[in-house]
Amino acid sequence: MLKSSLISKLHNKYSSIKVYDVEKIIDLFFEKILKGLQNDQNVEIRGFGTFRKKINKEKMVRNPKTNERIFKEKTNKIHFKIGKILHKRINSQDL
Repeated sequence: MLKSSLISKLHNKYSSIKVYDVEKIIDLFFEKILKGLQNDQNVEIRGFGTFRKKINKEKMVRNPKTNERIFKEKTNKIHFKIGKILHKRINSQDL
């Protein structure tokens, strides 16, 4: 789902809120998740899941085309663990 379609669905459901305000709410929501991850905090949304930051260690890697060895610095990635309620809803037979 695209951000624009999410905004339009929320605006259709809650028509008393302006599109601009819905967009600001969604931006604020994602900004709070980003700030939490930048501060090395886990972000848990009950019933949905947990976001956390994982670190890929620095290591030597190989370019398969040239067989050249390259040093890869440590990087961060986001790990998402699905919540039980969301997992049950996705895997239920009542879709």
